[in-house]
Amino acid sequence: MRLVCLSDTHSLHRSIPEIPDGDVLIHAGDCLGAGTLDNVEDLNDWLGTLPHPHKIVIAGNHDWVFQQAPELAREALFNATYLEDSGIEIDGIRFWGSPWTPTFMDWAFMLERGEPLHEKWQQIPENTDVLITHGPPKGIGDQVAMGFRCQNVGCVNLLDRIQQLSLKAHIFGHIHEGYGEYSHDNTRLINASICTGRYEPTNPPIVLDLD
Repeated sequence: MRLVCLSDTHSLHRSIPEIPDGDVLIHAGDCLGAGTLDNVEDLNDWLGTLPHPHKIVIAGNHDWVFQQAPELAREALFNATYLEDSGIEIDGIRFWGSPWTPTFMDWAFMLERGEPLHEKWQQIPENTDVLITHGPPKGIGDQVAMGFRCQNVGCVNLLDRIQQLSLKAHIFGHIHEGYGEYSHDNTRLINASICTGRYEPTNPPIVLDLD
């Protein structure tokens, strides 16, 4: 199975130079710009032009309409499967998607570090093959510049949970500067942020082939 992974397009999806073909297109959140229903409708129209047989979308901290008007947002996104603390099985591969990230300022789908996020990650089923979250686990694709130093801002509770699971892959975004492929134990991890730190949609989607 070929996965085509992207995240953090911020309504600039039509500016992505090339979308590789594959079996499942995965968008790991921050798909919208202003976070409006109009943004969802435009995203849905674009997704409908892509050839991938399966498309999975989760929300991110910029995707306000999925939190404020969830029924309308889900109805508008009919060209993809939307996951929010939920899963889907495709050709024997079990996917689970969740939008939550640690609280930072006042954005959508944020929870305090510690027990609130721990409870969310405990919902991930033990038999999950591919985990899709908006944010990264602590220490993996999560480094941002803070003045004259760098800081890892990922979620330690998420790291704890993925270490309990036997995942084939973990796909996320949120931290644009962390774009790239990583590995942890036997899990392949992908920060698929399309937008750079300057919000330029120039990072190519990452292709992942599952055995």
